[in-house]
Amino acid sequence: MSLNETRAGAPGSDRRFLLVLIAGLAAMAWATLALWSASPYARYLDHGGWLDAAWLEAICRAVPQGNLVVPALVYAGAWLLMIVAMMLPTTVPLLRVFQRVTATRADAPALFALVVLGYAAAWAAFGLVAHAADSLVHIAAGNFGWLTLHGWVVGAAVLAIAGAFQFSSLKYRCLERCRTPFGFVNARWRGLRPSREALRIGFDHGLFCVGCCWALMLVMFVVGMGNLGWMLVLAALMAAEKNLPSGRRFAAPVGVALIAWSGALITANVIY
Repeated sequence: MSLNETRAGAPGSDRRFLLVLIAGLAAMAWATLALWSASPYARYLDHGGWLDAAWLEAICRAVPQGNLVVPALVYAGAWLLMIVAMMLPTTVPLLRVFQRVTATRADAPALFALVVLGYAAAWAAFGLVAHAADSLVHIAAGNFGWLTLHGWVVGAAVLAIAGAFQFSSLKYRCLERCRTPFGFVNARWRGLRPSREALRIGFDHGLFCVGCCWALMLVMFVVGMGNLGWMLVLAALMAAEKNLPSGRRFAAPVGVALIAWSGALITANVIY
């Protein structure tokens, strides 16, 4: 095979490798979550059960502010596992564009890894914020007996907020950025500071992805962090919104469904 033929065949091989890599990482994450959910340690997917483990409680005592720091770090790990499973496959269009742009560079693999790292960092930051908010809700429930007895109020509120956000202009602005990967990369890649630019592309894309999907991800706190069935449903919805030609049209029906779900939850608990 000639050198020209080899070069001509390389891009196709690289694209196949990308798809295999992303599919492999996502499959490993799903498999890990499935095994975790089926194991005796399934309750640790919900951070409320982490301190039931004696070894984890001992670490919390040994680390300064361990009761706050250790659960947050463990939660971040579980959250990143969910992100790799649910959200990383939705970035394939962006990663393919970036791969084509940097295909001739010797440092292309490292730059590709930085894009993924930046994307994961954005979602990890959101996960920590979500963890803090969820912890505050648990603290409030512990201090107010009414909220403990009416925990469904929190679930109904989250569903209503998630449904309403589906109709917001912010949702659509962020979604459009996620749906135009070529323009997104083209606006941020100059090749002058490759590492910094690659990390920024991943982080910025992650921020816009958080911007359009954060409300749907909060639904996981209602249905259960370790519920694989709902994870699959939500992952499919978010992938459809971001990547299908008509994906933008999914937002409104999903919003209506979430608001109706919230209404049904309120009705069921108030009437009965």
